[in-house]
Amino acid sequence: MTMSTGKDIRDKLGIRIEGIQTILSVKDMNASRAFYKDILGFEEVEWGTDDFTSVNRENAGIYLCKGAQGNPGTWIWVGFDGDIFKLHDDLRAKGVKIKQAPTNYSWAMEMHIEDPDGHVLRFGTDPNYNEPFLDRPLMDK
Repeated sequence: MTMSTGKDIRDKLGIRIEGIQTILSVKDMNASRAFYKDILGFEEVEWGTDDFTSVNRENAGIYLCKGAQGNPGTWIWVGFDGDIFKLHDDLRAKGVKIKQAPTNYSWAMEMHIEDPDGHVLRFGTDPNYNEPFLDRPLMDK
């Protein structure tokens, strides 16, 4: 089996995908807005309502839907460039629920936080290649 190139996929589907965004089900739109805007620094679109909106930062966005679309406990990967330990300390100081402190894996240095509706955001940046990875046991030399 061979992998298709982006051109092959576009030709088969007849479209070009411009983006994919998660839709999160929220109970309290104001609490979710406060979390994503005031704590995480997202900006809300002008067309947002108390039932459905979008919050965006840099080249990424998340839809928030009150009591409908999406499922409780959704996990989202948030890849970023920056200091994960400073981010951890800043979020903890703001009262954010930290589910997993920064942990070094072979794929990323990542931490998990929880939003007001129990959705988990997995923040990840480059792994520390000078330290052991949690997912790979140390080998005898």
